[in-house]
Amino acid sequence: MLEAVENKIDSFIKELNEEDLVEVISKIPAGKRLRAKLILEIAGDTSKAITTAAIVEMIHAASLLHDDVIDNANTRRGVASINAIFGNKSAIMIGDILYSKAFYELIDIDNSIAKVISNAVVELSIGERKDVYMSNEFNANIEDYKQMIYQKTAALIEAAAQSAAILANKPQDIYKTYGKNLGIAFQMIDDILDIISDSKTLGKPALSDFKEGKTTLPYIYLYHKLPQNEKEKLKSMHKKELSKEEQNWILEKFKEYKIIEYCKKEALDLVKEAIKLMQDANEKGLEAIAIKMVDRSF
Repeated sequence: MLEAVENKIDSFIKELNEEDLVEVISKIPAGKRLRAKLILEIAGDTSKAITTAAIVEMIHAASLLHDDVIDNANTRRGVASINAIFGNKSAIMIGDILYSKAFYELIDIDNSIAKVISNAVVELSIGERKDVYMSNEFNANIEDYKQMIYQKTAALIEAAAQSAAILANKPQDIYKTYGKNLGIAFQMIDDILDIISDSKTLGKPALSDFKEGKTTLPYIYLYHKLPQNEKEKLKSMHKKELSKEEQNWILEKFKEYKIIEYCKKEALDLVKEAIKLMQDANEKGLEAIAIKMVDRSF
């Protein structure tokens, strides 16, 4: 079924009648297609479901292009990013084209689905803006972090699941909660992986989030556990190139206070709730997707 989604994305791009654009977009890593998988699992392989999945994946790709420009990222999933290959201006414009084409095609799906997905993109954009501004200084507010990752990451996954439920005439709230939980847990796990994975697995240097100014959940929880003098030490390392000694100090403190285990449990609790919802709805496929998402990481 995912092949049909890829074919639909290709057909949408070819409709733009720009040969060089097809070549450039083909260099964007496809990723796991989590959002498409959710839509197809909930709504089946109908024409509308495939088209909706293609639209959501185009929106996701556009957001990543803009994200890489904002973060000055040279790689995406272990390969050169579009902005690194073609420059920031091209990456932004390609993102805009993907967004615009996705919204154009969205109009023909369903008015309620168009509203759900459009609203998610508004949330995504607000979340991205918050992420940028929150990176300017050390953030110790857990709720601010959780709201930001909901908007930046989870909102589109939530919208994908809700839209699929609308297409399949299934109860929206159950699938919406499933998507939201999965999205928040997905981002929490990514934040944990930035700390515990090696550079080869990540496709970027470990602990790079903190260097970029992102105070993710493990750092926030660690901050609240540390004595005052060590709180200041952690804050002094924020948004700077860390020496090996500084990296080791942070990792040792994570270990001392069992921060990673605590964050893992929080992410897993969200996934367990999502799995329970799908068990009650007899959605074996969605249950498996949630389990696999956790297994990918630790």
